[in-house]
Amino acid sequence: MSDFDIAITGAGMAGASLAAALAPHRSVLLLEGEDQAGYHSTGRSAAFWDESYGGPGVQPLTSASFPALSEGGFLRPRGALHIAQSGQQQDVAAMLDAFADSPVRMEELDRGGIEERVPGIRAGWDHGVWEPDCRDIDVGSLHAHYLSASARAGATLQTRASLRQAQWSGDEWLIETAAGSFSAALLVNAAGAWADAVALASGVRRCGIRPFRRSIAQIRTRPAASADLPLILGLDGSFYFKPDAGGRLWLSPHDEVPSDPCDAAPEEIAIATAIARFEEVVDWTVETVERRWAGLRSFAPDRLPVIGRAPDNDAFFWFAGQGGFGIQTAPAAAALAAYLILGSGKMPDAIEPARYSPARFA
Repeated sequence: MSDFDIAITGAGMAGASLAAALAPHRSVLLLEGEDQAGYHSTGRSAAFWDESYGGPGVQPLTSASFPALSEGGFLRPRGALHIAQSGQQQDVAAMLDAFADSPVRMEELDRGGIEERVPGIRAGWDHGVWEPDCRDIDVGSLHAHYLSASARAGATLQTRASLRQAQWSGDEWLIETAAGSFSAALLVNAAGAWADAVALASGVRRCGIRPFRRSIAQIRTRPAASADLPLILGLDGSFYFKPDAGGRLWLSPHDEVPSDPCDAAPEEIAIATAIARFEEVVDWTVETVERRWAGLRSFAPDRLPVIGRAPDNDAFFWFAGQGGFGIQTAPAAAALAAYLILGSGKMPDAIEPARYSPARFA
């Protein structure tokens, strides 16, 4: 039996970032069910920092994460262009209005502004919103940084340790995993798609977090994608694509297919849909699909993160429901969670903890 102050289930970006924040102050056990940390959603991210992504409720965490991501060298300039077809001006107006009182920089574009940024754009895509501050994120380096920082501070990473059951004795958690038994005073649920399953196995009321499959394809086109092409998203949420190294593109139909927690795999229909939508946007030819993959994005019912102590057991801490924005919000979300757990330190500016508390589902 090993004793720790805090046990964290899940060593993806959420668990790793929080372990790095907590390990200098408490003894931390990081439990990972797979052979390697970050195997599921973290390792399959489309890898961008976009302040509007996730909506106004997520934006404060994204904005507050920028200094740490930038100073750490994890960001590269990209820019994001949200486009809409003729007759969809209301979508542009709605987006601009939603972020009017935020620090997000946005500019409305007409057809000419879109053509300057997207060569070969087809007729009909006449309305756009430009976000100049969007960045690419080096997800692998960021995740490795958090794992290294937590290890240097004394955290223990245990792989192949999926949680089977956790029992609260009144003083500590008795945690049964595939790798053995452990104990901890606080159990943190950073299990992503498995978050509600971990709550159930721990005798804690679930928050209704559901996983959804998102599919991505890596393609080659003619002409080859320029390295300075922005991230391009449909304002109706039906697609996005961005350039990758060597003239490649990453392309997604922006799908959200309900799924059980699993090792997600893409379906052919999703990739075909992505290509069809892409060819409706630009007059480029898709020459080959080099690779395809899928990941799970997990959302609470209101699509906001769940960060805070469980109302029915304050020795159980929720750090889940981070959807597709868990990478870009990692520094601020971890800082908020560490502040709530330790009762000390500095909470990120402009963050309202109650907005993300699991108590909103009680």
